[in-house]
Amino acid sequence: MNLKTVLSTETINLHLKGSTKEEIINELLDILIKAGKIQDRETALNAVMDREEKMSTGMKHGIAIPHGKCSATNDLVAAIGISEKPVDFDSLDQQPCRIFIMTLSPVEKTGPHLQFLAEVSLLFKSSEKRNEILEAKTPDEVLRILAD
Repeated sequence: MNLKTVLSTETINLHLKGSTKEEIINELLDILIKAGKIQDRETALNAVMDREEKMSTGMKHGIAIPHGKCSATNDLVAAIGISEKPVDFDSLDQQPCRIFIMTLSPVEKTGPHLQFLAEVSLLFKSSEKRNEILEAKTPDEVLRILAD
């Protein structure tokens, strides 16, 4: 799976304003709604929050990958948000997050969802990539970094 096929400049926000997990999740959902990627905000929000209740999607190295499966979309969709201020996301390493990658996919399609999550976690193991993303000035730059 190529992240560039799922992401676009309209699904990337380099200036998230939220200061809590819930605010960040809502901002990412707003990006997907505005881009026309999801039809039902409430269904999507419930799917992501249900997943968060089972186990936080705050990973390591300042990255969180809030995700869910629901009927609000027909295909795998994703958004990336960067926060200038670190946000507590109940991460595995107990560190706050600044890079947020949300993905939603239909309930009946498991393969692309798992493949996307695996690719994202592999990609962001590189501290170089993480730093490049944090320093990106435009959504186009983020897409270029992800494609390298």
